[in-house]
Amino acid sequence: MARIRTIKPELWESEDIASVSVTATLTFIGLLTQADDEGRHRDHAAIIAGRLWALRQEHTPAHVARDLEELAGAGLICRYTGCDGRTYLHIVTWEKHQRIDRPSASRLPRCPQHQMSRKCADHATSPCPAPHPSATAAPATPSRNLSGADSPDLPRGLDQPVSPDSTLAGSFAEAARGTSPAAEGSEINHQETPTGPSGETAGQTVFVEDSSHPREDATSGSRILDPGSSRRGRAAPAPDAALERVSAKELVAEYVSGCHQRPPGNFIGQLGRNLKALLDEGFEPDHIRTALDRLRAKALHPSVLPSLVNEVVNPPALVAAGASSASGGAPWASPDNAYQPYFNPTPPPANAVFGRPL
Repeated sequence: MARIRTIKPELWESEDIASVSVTATLTFIGLLTQADDEGRHRDHAAIIAGRLWALRQEHTPAHVARDLEELAGAGLICRYTGCDGRTYLHIVTWEKHQRIDRPSASRLPRCPQHQMSRKCADHATSPCPAPHPSATAAPATPSRNLSGADSPDLPRGLDQPVSPDSTLAGSFAEAARGTSPAAEGSEINHQETPTGPSGETAGQTVFVEDSSHPREDATSGSRILDPGSSRRGRAAPAPDAALERVSAKELVAEYVSGCHQRPPGNFIGQLGRNLKALLDEGFEPDHIRTALDRLRAKALHPSVLPSLVNEVVNPPALVAAGASSASGGAPWASPDNAYQPYFNPTPPPANAVFGRPL
């Protein structure tokens, strides 16, 4: 995992750095950002080239292998074989370059030459187990360190200089045959399955006990999205088409188009606000258009528009047709309380009031 690292100014004045090529210097700086908090990294030229030189296709893994040889020759990195049989490297002067407050535990084996007192993946400070015989392969060519003697701590495959031309020629030949080292390795793994003395496979046996949580039937594919599911539930009701199509701006445009000259801006602004309020209340656009025609015909103020809409919705003819009271009052008056004049049932005698006839 890439991390943010510091580079001291003394790096550019180091004689060890000056003794290697420019590409080897860049590879060394890139390893500072790719190594873990213990300064360890896989010693694999293809992996390092893919992480550091991905956008520089002219710098192939063969060139990276040559950079690693230069760095190892200058004593900047130490290349070793871990307890798992793989090759690793670590930066020798890691403590001089980096100061990490809370370092994370390394998952890579430690260097048997410089880091014997440190943790080795899951083995802590105990001695590392010896590499499995089948995991390590005999080197094709002997490798030599700086003193000229053979060292078991140095890798075997990348010590000899590799020509980039020979690497490209070999890759083209493999492509022509239609085979690749990865494909051949997969075929060997399928054919040569390690078995124990009793004929059983070295891997774990099949777990035959029923699980309390049975697996559900699932199709192959992405586990993030279910390709077979669909949205369920009742569809939302479609909004009223008339209210959705007509807006206050459209009604204002219709009103202005019917005028001889464009009304003042203040008039149009107030008319638009009144139209928006009427549409929000849910009045039909046809009723509003009828009220606008009356407003245009009488040249009334926009504040009268709600009254005109009410006149369209509740015509005076319907109001006049309502029930009226016996006294001619308003239609909302109760007929039971109608006014009735009082008349005497029998006329009084002529001399009862004045005492004599008139």
